[in-house]
Amino acid sequence: MESASEVRVGLIGYGFSGATFQAPLIASVPGLRLTRVCSSQSERVLRDFPDVEVVADPAELMASGEVDLVVVATANASHAPLARQALLAGKHVVVEKPFTITLDEGAELIALAEQRQLHLSVFHNRRWDSDFLTLRQTIDAGLLGPINMYEAHFDRYRPNVRGRWREQNLPGSGILYDLGAHLIDQALVLFGNPDCVNCDIGVQRDAGSDAADDYFHLTMRYGARRVILHGSSLVLQPGPRFTVHGDTGSFIKHGMDPQEAALMRGERPGAPGWGVEPESLHAQLSFVKGALTVTGKAQSLPGCYQEYYQRVFEAIAHGKSLPVTAREGLAVIKIIRMAMQSHAQQRSVTFE
Repeated sequence: MESASEVRVGLIGYGFSGATFQAPLIASVPGLRLTRVCSSQSERVLRDFPDVEVVADPAELMASGEVDLVVVATANASHAPLARQALLAGKHVVVEKPFTITLDEGAELIALAEQRQLHLSVFHNRRWDSDFLTLRQTIDAGLLGPINMYEAHFDRYRPNVRGRWREQNLPGSGILYDLGAHLIDQALVLFGNPDCVNCDIGVQRDAGSDAADDYFHLTMRYGARRVILHGSSLVLQPGPRFTVHGDTGSFIKHGMDPQEAALMRGERPGAPGWGVEPESLHAQLSFVKGALTVTGKAQSLPGCYQEYYQRVFEAIAHGKSLPVTAREGLAVIKIIRMAMQSHAQQRSVTFE
């Protein structure tokens, strides 16, 4: 790079992910400059970012000398070919989660990035959710003791199947690749690779054979510990987001991190109260300390999605470590593929 003080970014895709997450978060980080966007929605892009150049062809964006980092925010099936094209063009790459659809695709991209000495990362932003940051610190502080049972839900109420690729029966579509990828990544961050996986996947909404899966119930076993990850599109009144029990304590948390909703309202990182949950959503924490039993509310740490891109900048410009490595992104795909195998064969699948 000519200058370590600036990383120029080209964004491919300006749908929900590109417009709601990627572009605003990139713009919030000093040192990152959005210079190119590949999209058919030029009016929308220029309304939001009048100083960028909009192109229609990803190849044109990748060939630009004004792009150091390519962010791929397109349909899941296009992640691997676009990331490969960008790496061959000599660009660093961020891929929206899920990383790829298959393990072979991901392994090929990792090998190519290493061969070309380029940074390759996966946008697992929910590591910086308010509730997950709070839970992780609670566990790291030892307040719960060794964890016996961890249950995480990502439930929504969307009874009608929409005409989006995410909800159609296509490779890489469905709730397991979409919301399940978040829950799996969080579990791997906390506990590492499981001993085995068991999963039930289904289509519960009445939409015929063209609908993607809208339900999953995934159990990851770690010796005596059970990690249960659940997602559904037919939950009108959700239960706890996290239910975690250890030898010496419990952590029960309702509600969702506020950052996605704030981004959809047009708010940006750095605004007053960014990522701060209301007290009504603070977790219920109970733990034993000596002869005392302590019960009360655990104040949530502020969420900070912008931290992901801050660390991407520092990795490219200053040689620091990536916030999420491609190998970590590929580990999520491995669990998804094991879950699909478990469902198809109606058995537990051992991690190899």
